[in-house]
Amino acid sequence: MPYAVFDDHGSQYTVQPGQRLRLELQKAEPGAKVVFDRVLLVSTDAGTTTVGTPAVAGARVEGTVVRHGRAKKIVVFKKRRRKGYRRKQGHRQGFTEVRIDAVVGA
Repeated sequence: MPYAVFDDHGSQYTVQPGQRLRLELQKAEPGAKVVFDRVLLVSTDAGTTTVGTPAVAGARVEGTVVRHGRAKKIVVFKKRRRKGYRRKQGHRQGFTEVRIDAVVGA
């Protein structure tokens, strides 16, 4: 099965067609098509692997936005011992879930 490694907002992801993936929040609406052009590595069914320097020319990963959401809450707690200083804060990171439709090689 073909797979690819692509870069999006400074993070690298290894994907195959049909896979669902949570990325950083995108500006696309659910149901919209997205294309990732910065593909670092492509492997095909025939077993050939192409590594880019730094990206593979002409390769792309195509996907569809499934939904937007927010991850589970994390607690950020700060404390200074013996000073009476305590701060508690929660954070939920936004994400975009994308279904990978195709890996197009060079």
